[in-house]
Amino acid sequence: MDALDFRLVNEFQRDFPLEPRPFAEIAWRLCVDEDTVLAALQRLRDAGVVSRVGAVFAPRRVGASTLAALAAPPERLEEIAARVSACPEVNHNYEREHRYNLWFVVTACDEAHLEAALAGIERDTGCKVISLPLEREFYIDLGFDLAGICKSPYPGYRAAKAAPRALTAEERKLAGALQDGLELTPQPFARLGERAGLDEQEVIATLKRWRGEGLVKRFGVIVRHHELGYTANAMVVWDLPDADIERVGQLLAAEPEVTLCYQRRRHAAEWPYNLFCMIHGRARDEVEAAAGRLRERLGLAGTPCAVLFSRRRFKQRGARYIPQAEAVHG
Repeated sequence: MDALDFRLVNEFQRDFPLEPRPFAEIAWRLCVDEDTVLAALQRLRDAGVVSRVGAVFAPRRVGASTLAALAAPPERLEEIAARVSACPEVNHNYEREHRYNLWFVVTACDEAHLEAALAGIERDTGCKVISLPLEREFYIDLGFDLAGICKSPYPGYRAAKAAPRALTAEERKLAGALQDGLELTPQPFARLGERAGLDEQEVIATLKRWRGEGLVKRFGVIVRHHELGYTANAMVVWDLPDADIERVGQLLAAEPEVTLCYQRRRHAAEWPYNLFCMIHGRARDEVEAAAGRLRERLGLAGTPCAVLFSRRRFKQRGARYIPQAEAVHG
């Protein structure tokens, strides 16, 4: 990336202007013109570095979601992964190094649709699915500081204590129109409003309100970590006594190596682990060393643990809480 690309990706993952001409404001901050910013973002999107410019909704505040896994026979892995990826409720789908070798995130408008999606995957693949819903969030950001200066700030609210909220009919239309991100045009919120049946100011006001009440965790440039060079990533999981979750989760969340940290529900004998964190790095040995340092620093050397490195990415896109049939598209 050139200097402009770097600043666009690094500085606007969360500090995105919610105003009528956001790309003009970004251009002013970067001392270039609006057309240059739009062209650069289009180029980054075409290259796969930028997934979209838009909202990241807080887990369990809108709709329903879960992390799920299955153990695919190695000779059928690609076939089963394709079937899982074809499910519209699946937004992430990765192969990981474990007996449970296929891991995917499922989002839906409500619990009933979520359960139906999981049942459909079991039926289509012939594999038992374990579902590990989020119980408590300690750090979920997934912004990447490319300059390596500091960990991204995050308010650290607890998803378990934040009540889900049903969207109004108007909000559902806006959320559906926003799922694929903003159009890269001079007045993207006006265009978004045309698709959702709202005027530009109503769109901006609603997005600000969502961000203020925590429904939207982050609004900005959404990047793909692999294309940014973070090609080694591992999901590190621990089997902790429930009484220790709060203390250890808080400690892990503060560590600079950790990009995600949360408690998930155990799944009986198949999956005993209840505390998860993600470590993203540029090389496997870097991630392994980081996981080792965490175990030593936090006194977790004797705690049952597994490190699941990603092998392949089969699908990665933004979560969709509004069904495709209902969502408004341009």
